[in-house]
Amino acid sequence: MLQYQLVEASVVKLDKICREANVMLISARSYGLTGLVRISLKEHAVIESKPDHFLDDLRLNNPWPELKSFAESIDLNSTDPVVHKHTPYVVILVKMAEEWANSHGGSLPSSREEQKEFKDRLKTKMIAVDEDNYKEAIDASFKIFASRGISSGLHQIINDSSAEVDSTSSDFWVMVAALKEFIANEGGGEAPLEGSIPDMTSSTEYYVNLQKIYQAKAETDFLAVEQRVRTILKRIGREPGAIPKANIKLFCKNTRKLTVCRYRPIEEEFNSPVLSMLQRYLTDEDYSIAAGFYILLRAVDRFTANYNRFPGLFDGEMDEDISRLKTIAVGILGDLGCNGSTFTEDLINEMCRFGGAELHAVAAFIGGIASQEVIKLITKQFIPMSGTFIFNGIDQKSQLLAL
Repeated sequence: MLQYQLVEASVVKLDKICREANVMLISARSYGLTGLVRISLKEHAVIESKPDHFLDDLRLNNPWPELKSFAESIDLNSTDPVVHKHTPYVVILVKMAEEWANSHGGSLPSSREEQKEFKDRLKTKMIAVDEDNYKEAIDASFKIFASRGISSGLHQIINDSSAEVDSTSSDFWVMVAALKEFIANEGGGEAPLEGSIPDMTSSTEYYVNLQKIYQAKAETDFLAVEQRVRTILKRIGREPGAIPKANIKLFCKNTRKLTVCRYRPIEEEFNSPVLSMLQRYLTDEDYSIAAGFYILLRAVDRFTANYNRFPGLFDGEMDEDISRLKTIAVGILGDLGCNGSTFTEDLINEMCRFGGAELHAVAAFIGGIASQEVIKLITKQFIPMSGTFIFNGIDQKSQLLAL
């Protein structure tokens, strides 16, 4: 449900209704030269979060037997310049990491000095300055230094209370429960392999063989997770085939990027914002106007509730309305524990000058932001905003307040 230009009391009431019905609410408001967008729903699980930057899942520091065997079949000391220049960097790093571990008690480079030494070893393996595969290996060596196992974010998801599933659990949490079992068993502490490899300097034969090894491992991991999903579904009284195979495969491909968003009720945000953040926003030069608009929009709603009109609606009462709005805004800050915080007179004057007007350009911009978030929520792709988005049309700035 999308709501537009509702005052505080109505938004709070609508949010309660939507939460009881488990319906997502996107609050979008345009007011003069400012506006806000806020999302409210109990929980939103994202499988395809599509982060801008993410480390390839190559397992260079924790290769499985088939990858190890393939790497061992290739001689890095080959005197054939064609072979030497077309050995993929994945093989180079797997072999060099194993060589390092054998000479360092099984451990991989950890300190800055060790990492530099590892890169220097890679350089010594080059027999010509134009060996792009070794340059790629040096550039990608940081993948060897990355920690093994799952990230703290994924660890938090698989240990969430919702992962203790029953017949009412969503498909997402059933798959998370299966993932948790997989990591503890077949995965050996790792998530299912994604199965894709990046482009790299390599002979066609080596690249295709490497691609097949990664795809085979990903398929094996997927089948293990699928079996656990079917078993869990049966255990909680649902049809074993209730979750389509394609959904499980998509889940396995994106397990390292899973995200769960939870939003506080709007009433809770209004009554108990994160005080430390609010105080920081009010005193931070970059955020002070956005925080001021946030409080003043709430003050406008209280003004409207008290006087049954927007402040500044009538020119003859402008000065009095400015004084009233300031008093209400200071009262809101006091109620929230921000005693002593103030706004610039210019900002209060602007809010009254708006007189409840909705400008086409601002409304269109706010509507576009809200639409973008709706698409994220419906498609369950990318991560929706968390917090209150404030548009400052005076300075043409957009900021997100985590309150």
